[in-house]
Amino acid sequence: MKPDRRNTDDGRVRRHGRLAALGALTLGIAMLAGCGGSDGGSSASAVPSSMAQVANQAQAASAPQTPSANQPYTDLTSYSTSASSGIAASLVAEKAAIMHYQWTSGSTTVNYTTTTGHLIATDLTSGAPEATMSYVAYTAPSTNGKPRPVTFVYNGGPGSSSIWLRLGSFAPTRVATTDPLLNGTSWPNYPLVNNTESLIDTTDLVFIDPPGTGLSEAILPNTNQTYWSTDADANIMRDFIVRYLTVNSRSSSPIYLYGESYGTPRTDILALALESAGVHLTGITLQSSILNYFADAIEAVAITGSTDQLALETDTLSGYMPGYAEVAAYYNQVSPTPINQATYALRSEAFVTANYNLFKNYSLYWTLSQLGAPTFAGPPNFPPTWLEKVWDAESGLTLQAMQGYFNINPFSITLVPGSTIGRYDGRVSLPNSDPRLQTDGDPSDILISQPFTNALATQMPDYLGYTAPNATYMPLNDAIIEVWDFSHGGQPLPDTIPDLLGALKLNPQLKVLSENGFHDLATPFFNTEKQLARLKTVQGLKPNLQVNFFQGGHMIYLDDVARPQMKADLAAFYGGTPIAGALTLATLPQPWADEASAATPTSESVAAAAP
Repeated sequence: MKPDRRNTDDGRVRRHGRLAALGALTLGIAMLAGCGGSDGGSSASAVPSSMAQVANQAQAASAPQTPSANQPYTDLTSYSTSASSGIAASLVAEKAAIMHYQWTSGSTTVNYTTTTGHLIATDLTSGAPEATMSYVAYTAPSTNGKPRPVTFVYNGGPGSSSIWLRLGSFAPTRVATTDPLLNGTSWPNYPLVNNTESLIDTTDLVFIDPPGTGLSEAILPNTNQTYWSTDADANIMRDFIVRYLTVNSRSSSPIYLYGESYGTPRTDILALALESAGVHLTGITLQSSILNYFADAIEAVAITGSTDQLALETDTLSGYMPGYAEVAAYYNQVSPTPINQATYALRSEAFVTANYNLFKNYSLYWTLSQLGAPTFAGPPNFPPTWLEKVWDAESGLTLQAMQGYFNINPFSITLVPGSTIGRYDGRVSLPNSDPRLQTDGDPSDILISQPFTNALATQMPDYLGYTAPNATYMPLNDAIIEVWDFSHGGQPLPDTIPDLLGALKLNPQLKVLSENGFHDLATPFFNTEKQLARLKTVQGLKPNLQVNFFQGGHMIYLDDVARPQMKADLAAFYGGTPIAGALTLATLPQPWADEASAATPTSESVAAAAP
């Protein structure tokens, strides 16, 4: 077993030292993710037949209640997550299981309620039912007489349920993983434990499963695939949120969104859609972001199957390298050993920025190599060894690491010879001979996929009190991404910086937090910085934007060092306190010169956001 390098330096210095490190590094280098479904309401209510019933039920749900007996619920409905499936409106009902628990962390105790079931998303104009959507809500009574914040949480994919965030991040219980080590004796049966870093003391949490995931299904004449597109997805999420707020009388609560991975472009579009519909948000959190698909040429070509999406390949090569360098440092392939991760991130960013024009000579071949298709770029074209040695001295990377990056094979199999490193978390690796790699080529995905599914099988009936004997919960629907329509704003792929700008213009008080893992090789942190920096191009814009960094991969919260830091930062974010050491728009690096400036949302984006 390789040594655990997670605690080689102080965690807070590593991620909170970006601003301090910037000054020191510049000086040194310059000579660089109802009402039976209501909060504590009945678990057997049918769909309200009138707005009066909705109002009565919402009032009852929000009234002070003494803790009642747990109300488990057996849902006999047969839900389907296939593309062509839809369920008759007469077969669905807004029912839920309701359970009561107590959460403790240190001297803090919170009595909370879990609500697990379905709500019906309805068209905001016609009132027609669109989909019955499964969700899990964790709610607690207010302690100061003010409405508690409510945060809507979802993963991405597209095609993912919210199981990963719900079981791994900030709910009152979590799956205790051994990240980043995959060889722990408990795999694949990690225990469920009390989550001392839960946000239940700060906000209510509502985890949402989009149609075709979890137990969510479209309502006829719609089918699940009706919502398998960038804009339709954001709109159905908007309609669910509006329904939840109405049924539970939460419109006066501070409202937050928390999206991970594809959930971050969804959040940008959803924020604009909600603001356009008159639902004003307090804040959004973008965790492990991919905000502009064009700026990640690897993803863009993989999705479209066309090399026409290679215009920004140099930005892609440059955007991935600082994250790759952090992973190389984890494997002792940086010399001298970095003082801390934040300082080394700045050094790496400065290195790629200074060498951007040289990288142009190799970026096309590099991008296609990551896709396993370098021959499309013609004869191999890599930097000469003498230049790589010069770059070694500038970057700190060893020659092995530099040549592992500029290689005919993907860097996931060249950085550590004989092993495959994780895409979601580069610190997780397996020998190439490990049989598990035959069915899943990402060791960091292997780390959590089966353990989380195993945990779900016992958590839903025992802890959440919900059973669905005639349906199977779908954690990740691989069929969705195969047919997903990524078009948005009149383009074949989403660039959601204009949507974020649109939301900020409608609500200048909107708080935005971007969370990034240093070891994330799926959505590298430097790519995110460069995309958010495009907001600098808008004259007079002064968003309440904070960008922070942690050790860890795509699912940052799995890291036992990062998770308490994330909790502290999120508590500050909700409390309106600046996060120590976080970057702001002013301190982000300049955007790449070849990318479009942030602009007013296109007419297509505005139309998609309209109710």
